[in-house]
Amino acid sequence: MLNIGDALTRVMTGAAPLGSERVPLEAAHERRLATGLLARMDSPPFANSAMDGYALRSSDLTAAAPDAPVWLPVVGESSAGVTSVPECAPGGAVRIFTGAPLPLGADCVVIQENVTREGQRAAFRAPAATGQNVRQQGEDVAVGQPLLAAGARLRAGELGLLASQGIGVVDVVRRPRVGILSSGDELRRLDEPERPGSIVNSNAYMLEALVRDAGGIPDVRPLAADRLDALTESVEAALEANDVVLSTGGVSVGDHDLMRDAFVAAGVEMGFWKVAIKPGKPLAFGRRPDGRAVIGLPGNPVSAFVTYEVLVRPLLQVLGGHKAPYRAHLRATLQTTVKRTRDRDELLRGQLVADPSSPSAFACVPVARRGSGALPSLAGVDVLLLVPMGDGELAAGSTIDCLPLFDAPTVAQSPFVAAIQAPGKI
Repeated sequence: MLNIGDALTRVMTGAAPLGSERVPLEAAHERRLATGLLARMDSPPFANSAMDGYALRSSDLTAAAPDAPVWLPVVGESSAGVTSVPECAPGGAVRIFTGAPLPLGADCVVIQENVTREGQRAAFRAPAATGQNVRQQGEDVAVGQPLLAAGARLRAGELGLLASQGIGVVDVVRRPRVGILSSGDELRRLDEPERPGSIVNSNAYMLEALVRDAGGIPDVRPLAADRLDALTESVEAALEANDVVLSTGGVSVGDHDLMRDAFVAAGVEMGFWKVAIKPGKPLAFGRRPDGRAVIGLPGNPVSAFVTYEVLVRPLLQVLGGHKAPYRAHLRATLQTTVKRTRDRDELLRGQLVADPSSPSAFACVPVARRGSGALPSLAGVDVLLLVPMGDGELAAGSTIDCLPLFDAPTVAQSPFVAAIQAPGKI
């Protein structure tokens, strides 16, 4: 069996962002830029006031003092959106508002709280510095300067920045299409009537949500019958329509576990089978010559969830243009004693809580049910705990590596993966 780190290396080898597509800005939220963008215009586009106050020439206030104010005539007004701005001649001041263009000749703004106004003149009681309270043209970004790099994640701030530059259409990395193929004669859709010996295909609903969360486009395929010809046809059709195909079930050693044979019959070159991970040992990976990947996940829902998170999600992140596909890890205090497994690293579900001994740190509470088919053990889970293979137990109070399942910061080289590859360093 491969260890988790080696299995992940094989899955990720050769993975690269998919091609680009052009979308309107309104549809670009949470997408990744396919190419870097340069500024099209200066920002701010013109020198303007950062405050409400008075624009003037700083040289006119050289002699200003609290007990000897300098009085200047107010010669006009500049407000946001005006098309005509009065000139600020020497010895004069212009009333100005936040965002309004700086009058020609003015080089600073004195905030209104520091000015005494009497009719059409104003008193200034302190010198002013050149550039004071002025947003200079292009000080944020100038035409031709880098705006956003390729791979940038387009969230609210980035979308606002692009809009401010007059960019209404962007080239983004294409989202990976992911076929979700379930096999098993016992399975039925949620909308099908119950029949003896049948169960709802819950894995399809779970994986559909996980794929969407990773930025992919899920394509839930029709249920495949447990026959090699039917499975092969289903795999071929799923590969033609998708960049990655995830199957659940049929990859173990039973008489009806035919999925690996179907992969090969569909032209897939198998990369590995079986990973030293608990839960989730029976897992198959391969690629078709055109680069499209298939990953045969275990049929048990907890096993499918865990192996997806560790081995599939990073792949989808890279295909979708993410430069840092791995979730960051964190270290937390184990709240209960956990038995180790001799020959496999275990990824145990758990919840993060505040560490009672150190409120600024994390503690983790493992789920009570560790079985690979216990769906209730996935509810409320927000972290996977890395329990390294070995004899004995990890005692309560031990420090343990955790993989958050929420949108934590990511890192280019996952310390979590490094820990799995070298358990002695944990």
